[in-house]
Amino acid sequence: MDLKDIKTLIQFVSKSEIYEVEIKLGNTKVHIKNKVTSAQNAVLPPIQVLPNVSHPIPAVTEPPKEEKSEETSESRYVTIKSPMIGTFYRCPTPDKPPHVKVGDKIEPGTKLCVIEAMKLFNDIEAEVAGKIVKIFVENASPVEYNQPLFLVDPNLS
Repeated sequence: MDLKDIKTLIQFVSKSEIYEVEIKLGNTKVHIKNKVTSAQNAVLPPIQVLPNVSHPIPAVTEPPKEEKSEETSESRYVTIKSPMIGTFYRCPTPDKPPHVKVGDKIEPGTKLCVIEAMKLFNDIEAEVAGKIVKIFVENASPVEYNQPLFLVDPNLS
């Protein structure tokens, strides 16, 4: 991890709702605390990253709870969540159409989006078949680990 990667991580944490991140790579330890705090932010214990891991997964806060009325009406749907922190991109490039949009039918392996984490672009693919019902995140927005990205109706009628 070089200074440029650390600066990028600091910028990402400062723009997000992440309260605290701690990364250990060998003898290098990076600990970042966000100035903005709220009652919803909970600090999780730091995670040690193994040297062979392609991208570190730091400790993050849980996403905000949804209202009960939405949970009951959306309980039949499958939520696809972010497997990492990073920047969410719906399109492969700014001049191309999004990978998927609301109403699209998807199969396992369908490319849904790309998440950039520390200059690495990670393809996020569907693990279920169904129809995209809702997209929770705007293009080029920061996302947290386990944050809902897509809502999928697995019942293809």
